[in-house]
Amino acid sequence: MHVLLIEPDKILSNIYVRSLVGAGHTVAATMNAQHAIQLADEQQPDLVIVELQLKGHNGVEFLYEFRSYQEWLTIPVLVHSFVPPTEFVRTPLLTQELGVNDYLYKPTTSLAKLIQAVQKLVPIKAL
Repeated sequence: MHVLLIEPDKILSNIYVRSLVGAGHTVAATMNAQHAIQLADEQQPDLVIVELQLKGHNGVEFLYEFRSYQEWLTIPVLVHSFVPPTEFVRTPLLTQELGVNDYLYKPTTSLAKLIQAVQKLVPIKAL
């Protein structure tokens, strides 16, 4: 499955890309929201993983723009962020309005848990 990763930290991005590729996914990675929209247009992702704290347009702004395109309404989104989930737990903003399927808090999420969440949202099809 093809994953679009939006991660502003280069070191973390490289770690996540290696782990996702090792789990059988292809990955397009970027550090900013504008480039992410371009990549999504060029390489239709099966899943988007986004950090909410981005330079320029933040992750929520990215999600508003991403969800404004009809062809991307059904693509699963996984927020993987340093922003505590308690800031969004009781609001329908992420789940209803922006279509976020899962939310992982980076300080408490291992690579194994990230890969498990990805596999749950977009299982790799057996050949």
